[in-house]
Amino acid sequence: MTLPTTARRGIQAGLALCLGATMAACAGSADPEESADGGSGDGQTVSFRSWSPIEQTTRQMIDSFTEANPDVTIDSTIFNYPEYLVDLQTRASSGTMPDIVGLQPGALTQQYREKLMPLEECAARVWGDDWESKFHPVGLEQARMGNPEGDEHYYALPLLVQTVNLWANSELLDAAGVEPPATWDDLKAAVATLGDAGDAAPFLLPAKDGWLRNVVFLQIANNLEPGRVYQAENGEVPWTDARIVEAFDYWSRLFTEGIAQDGALALDSYPNGVNQFEAGNAAMIPLGAWWIQQSDPSKTEIPPLSDGMSGYEPFLFPTLPGGAPESQLVGGIDVALGISTDAANPDLACDVLTDWIAGDGAQVLINTFNDLPAVTGLDPEEFTSDKQEQIWTQLTQDWMPEVQWSRYFESPQIDTAVADALAGVAAGQLTPQQAAESVQAVQDQQG
Repeated sequence: MTLPTTARRGIQAGLALCLGATMAACAGSADPEESADGGSGDGQTVSFRSWSPIEQTTRQMIDSFTEANPDVTIDSTIFNYPEYLVDLQTRASSGTMPDIVGLQPGALTQQYREKLMPLEECAARVWGDDWESKFHPVGLEQARMGNPEGDEHYYALPLLVQTVNLWANSELLDAAGVEPPATWDDLKAAVATLGDAGDAAPFLLPAKDGWLRNVVFLQIANNLEPGRVYQAENGEVPWTDARIVEAFDYWSRLFTEGIAQDGALALDSYPNGVNQFEAGNAAMIPLGAWWIQQSDPSKTEIPPLSDGMSGYEPFLFPTLPGGAPESQLVGGIDVALGISTDAANPDLACDVLTDWIAGDGAQVLINTFNDLPAVTGLDPEEFTSDKQEQIWTQLTQDWMPEVQWSRYFESPQIDTAVADALAGVAAGQLTPQQAAESVQAVQDQQG
């Protein structure tokens, strides 16, 4: 697929997210009984380390593969996202990289690129020479994000993809006679009405997390001037461009106009923000497609709002005055998988990786609604409600094919600089102009 330059740049811009860590949405906890050694050291054992999919889902994927391959052992540990980054860095420096590695596009993949195998031969061996046609184009675009010029290898392949968007508690909105806001004025009016209607937070913003600050900002920036923010990262326009400063200003208005709740900078997404939302204590929250995992039918207990997604409705960030006429779709890879160059049995690691992306393991994964599949045409075998199926169809068929803009920055330095600037604006310590200047200063240091 060939895209216009700005669209391609928008897709290829990126850095580490977590979904819920995925950024923390897919966060798991390390199993203390798992092996402390990341490397397998055994041709029939494959080691896997990641923050996503969640531990319960990963276990089902492992069981599916090992049932069909009883001589194989998969040694897996799922961490919370911040702990995973520390563990991966430690293993890379000590020569104990896991065989299969959870990755995100851009900075995280590039950080370990020299320790990762190109995956084209693996993919062609399992899926044939036209293997790229299996994937959503945005996933493949982002998988090579940040590669050196002329390097067309895939050092990771997408496992799950997603949109970033907003979610409404449809019960609270219906009770207040409010529709999911389509414009900025609608958003302000909805917050005012919902604030008068009850004790629930009208718009719960977990602004403590840098990843969430950035994905909200990217939705704002692309709704104002699609693609401009990636041009700034690429050095084509300055960060002090009027439209980018305006995007920082709209982020500021979330706080100065009382849209976000008091104390937003002290609230994290996981576990506190999402727990509040799932408990019915908030009417709207910015998250992403992965929220559908709350309705995973394999869970033993599902809160009423999440049961069949009965209490939720996804919607896109509202349009902004003078901006794009329609809300822009921002998203891309949730989690990708790579294979270490130190893998004891790279062919076996390839078999596991491809099974989890598009085989029986992938079906098990998608049956839990963990997020959206990176390959097309893969749906859960069963839906627990008509609304769950309707939301799944909306996310996978209506939204995901239309994702044009990346939820990531390519440079880790810019990713951090933007997150810090947004925190400064939210705290009232930086004006939008000063925030833009602070990011430009980091850009200038990179040369």
